[in-house]
Amino acid sequence: MKDGHNGDRVHTDEMATKVVCIEDNPQNSRLIRKMLGSAGYHVIEASDGASGHEAVLRERPVLILMDVNLPDVDGLELTQRIKANPELQHIPVVALTANAMYGDRERCLAAGCNDYLPKPVTKSMLLSTVASLLGDAASTAAGS
Repeated sequence: MKDGHNGDRVHTDEMATKVVCIEDNPQNSRLIRKMLGSAGYHVIEASDGASGHEAVLRERPVLILMDVNLPDVDGLELTQRIKANPELQHIPVVALTANAMYGDRERCLAAGCNDYLPKPVTKSMLLSTVASLLGDAASTAAGS
């Protein structure tokens, strides 16, 4: 696992914009980091469910991007674990998946995801989804 700034420590001004991306495909993870990084988000990457869960517990991000098909645990199962934790349940989770079949969106939402983005994700789709989910969360995190 690494942070989005080549190992640099997280600075105070980045605390409100931390996003954990749990994605096992390095190319997808890199693309998401670049898209969100260009918009000022600090992306913490995890390549499997175990390290992703640890990152969420440690970092307390404002948002989680969750690949549904992870090598060690189902992303929807991990979402349910996160949402069952009273200290984490307020964090929005966006499912990222190549599963774009009928009913997949509903399955992700039923598991506790706040939104669903089919892969490949476009920059405009990703940024608008993140912005809409963080509209209230960002002001709450800032204490306003």
